[in-house]
Amino acid sequence: MRTAIQTSLAASRQLTADLEADQGLQDRLVQAVDVCVQALQKGGKLLFAGNGGSAAESQHFAAELVGRFLKERQPLAAIALNTDTSALTAIGNDYGYEQVFARQVQALGHPGDVLIGLSTSGRSKNLVLAFEAAHAKGLQTIALTGRDPRDLGARSTVVLNMPSDQTPQIQEGHLIIGHLLCGLIEERLLGR
Repeated sequence: MRTAIQTSLAASRQLTADLEADQGLQDRLVQAVDVCVQALQKGGKLLFAGNGGSAAESQHFAAELVGRFLKERQPLAAIALNTDTSALTAIGNDYGYEQVFARQVQALGHPGDVLIGLSTSGRSKNLVLAFEAAHAKGLQTIALTGRDPRDLGARSTVVLNMPSDQTPQIQEGHLIIGHLLCGLIEERLLGR
């Protein structure tokens, strides 16, 4: 058991080192912050979406922005599309699970908003369709994925792909990058 613990901790340590060394990813993170800050400054909102663990992280990041991350400030407009169980089950039942986010983007998204999708595989069909719906409505899109952004990356304004192919490390990377995104948005909006 100790070997498994050490192996997992070493993989997490390697991911952090890889994130620190990835200047391209850091540049794209700055671009993502710019996209989000511009949307919020113009009265837009950030829509988050993901499945499973990515749903939990989507909800987490939206909450950090509506509440606060590190600084006291006004609440920021952010919604996790995976939290409305009535909408999810109605849309899933009537239109199929692949439409659960696209229908919400069509209903709630406006030009100038940003859709942020988390997918470890980059292939989640419901997110791919949501990104297509977002582009049709004039939203910008940010994808958090694994090493290969695949279908979701091809439909993204900004791709934040983690330097890993392993689901646990991809999700750990999403948490790190998501916290950085929230903190940098907060700093920029507070002018610090």
